[in-house]
Amino acid sequence: MRILIAEDDQVLADGLLRSLRSSGYAVDQVSSGSEADAALASHEFDLLILDLGLPRLHGLEVLRRLRARGSAVPVLILTAADSVEQRVKGLDLGADDFMAKPFSLQELEARVRALTRRGLGTASNVIKHGPLTFDATGRVAYINEQMVELSAREISLLEVLLQRAGRLVSKDQLVARLCEWGEEVSNNAIEVYIHRLRKKIEQGPIRIATVRGLGYCLEKIAA
Repeated sequence: MRILIAEDDQVLADGLLRSLRSSGYAVDQVSSGSEADAALASHEFDLLILDLGLPRLHGLEVLRRLRARGSAVPVLILTAADSVEQRVKGLDLGADDFMAKPFSLQELEARVRALTRRGLGTASNVIKHGPLTFDATGRVAYINEQMVELSAREISLLEVLLQRAGRLVSKDQLVARLCEWGEEVSNNAIEVYIHRLRKKIEQGPIRIATVRGLGYCLEKIAA
């Protein structure tokens, strides 16, 4: 899961970055509306956390441009002015949720989980694929109800494959979903992560199929 934080209060932004990264998300941050608009136009994200009072371009204008481009990425708005008028404007422009500052990081993380589930079209924290189960809240995976020991990178990789189970996921898509700006992850590194993940989850009918030259697909082989 890749999240963009658009927040000009660096102390708050640093707290959000630490909290969300510790939960296993890939997180990027910008501090102005113009930077947010440019990032959203050129990169794919699973969630936008948007402060309204951004310099150089107001948060509502960032949101308006995002929706005008046809993007359906979930948007959580942060605002110091929790007025009905601002909430109405934001909702009319396509915001999904609001949080008034100050707020609890625990509550924000819960809302992030809810919005990312909504973006995937599911209401559950649990993703199942045959005997394989992934708990998005606890960031743990199980096979036949036995917990599988996975690294943070393997967990993130499995989550992306599960969200697109039965569909091809290219190496470029994996890099885009797993990596933050400035983080160098080569296609060879993706192959290594896939190899390690296979050794841990390919039990019974679960397989990560390689589509040569194109990418990977999480499959469930019929008995």
